[in-house]
Amino acid sequence: MNSEQTSDAIPHADPHAIFESWFAQAQQSEPNDPNAMALATATADGLPSGRMVLLKGHGPDGFVFYTNFHSRKGGELAANPHVALLFHWKSLRRQIRIEGPITEVTAAEADAYFASRHPESRLGSAASDQSRPLPGRQTYLDRVEELRAQYPDGNIARPAHWSGYRVSPKAIEFWQDRDYRLHERRRFVADGAGGWTSTLLYP
Repeated sequence: MNSEQTSDAIPHADPHAIFESWFAQAQQSEPNDPNAMALATATADGLPSGRMVLLKGHGPDGFVFYTNFHSRKGGELAANPHVALLFHWKSLRRQIRIEGPITEVTAAEADAYFASRHPESRLGSAASDQSRPLPGRQTYLDRVEELRAQYPDGNIARPAHWSGYRVSPKAIEFWQDRDYRLHERRRFVADGAGGWTSTLLYP
């Protein structure tokens, strides 16, 4: 067995620093959306659902994504404000799992991010009744055109029901693919005092 197989790719360290390093590498190696992550939610009675969303901010205070609060995920998050995130970077043969509760970002944060989006994206968000039945795609496109006529520069205000959530991690698990499925896993758990405990897990 070579030294790569026996050395620890995932040390006990600050998990946010490990995330920063892995994410920076993914931004260089992934061909599409290195910030894509699976978001798992559950209803109040425990029925699960998942979808892909984009990470739009991260740091020691958590991981941020944006959505329409009237969407299916928005309803589930209102009923059960606990989520799991999953990053999978095939180019690096790595994944990261994150679990924790959510809080809404501030209005100022949401306004700033919404204003940074492409004008077409702002119009599309404002025109969408996300997750609700749509009689035909043209109906949605017509609504976008109506808004474009009103806001030709796309400078439309952020809808009140469109904002973001910050996931405050209680657990972060890193997974590194190894040959012959001799993978490496390390799980970090918040200790409640601003630090982390960690342990390696059998793959």
